[in-house]
Amino acid sequence: MIPSNIFVGNLFLSDNIRHIEGSIVECGVWRGGMSAAMAEFLGPDRKYYLFDSFEGLPSAKEIDGENALAWQKNTSSPTYFDNCKAEIKYAEECMSMSKSKIYEIRKGWFSETLPAFPYNESIALLRLDGDWYESTMDCLKNLYPKVNKGGLIIIDDYYAWDGCCRAIHDFLSENNLCERIRESKHGVSYMIKK
Repeated sequence: MIPSNIFVGNLFLSDNIRHIEGSIVECGVWRGGMSAAMAEFLGPDRKYYLFDSFEGLPSAKEIDGENALAWQKNTSSPTYFDNCKAEIKYAEECMSMSKSKIYEIRKGWFSETLPAFPYNESIALLRLDGDWYESTMDCLKNLYPKVNKGGLIIIDDYYAWDGCCRAIHDFLSENNLCERIRESKHGVSYMIKK
């Protein structure tokens, strides 16, 4: 589902965290291809955590913007992908083919799985692909504090959906953070934790 230039752009960015300790965490994995590619690229010495409902996206709300509401209603669109639903077996297959042998796949809504996850490790790379405001905010509230200084936060939907963009700016403002939203030469939105 990821355009090839964005896919490659994620890998180029992830190369910048090789010197940063911590795990790789992706929130919103669909079929697991991006996580598996990062595991292949970054190697077997890290832990990889994949979070997804595997039931598709939750219902978009007004805060997510008119485009999000319209997209979710248009179930015949070629970009709908059954509301981004994918069975967990696809992510399991992808990760089993990667170099990583230390990974966990957590099924469920972010609001339930992230607070309940006994996560005592630090994060080197956090990839956010939750699309909507609440999903993005759940990820930031629960995982941003665990990202190491110099760690990378990739924001897949920053330019795509109003809800994601709003969540990023609200979170930064509410926590008095001055991280910059950057764009890679491949068009990938990201932040580096100060």
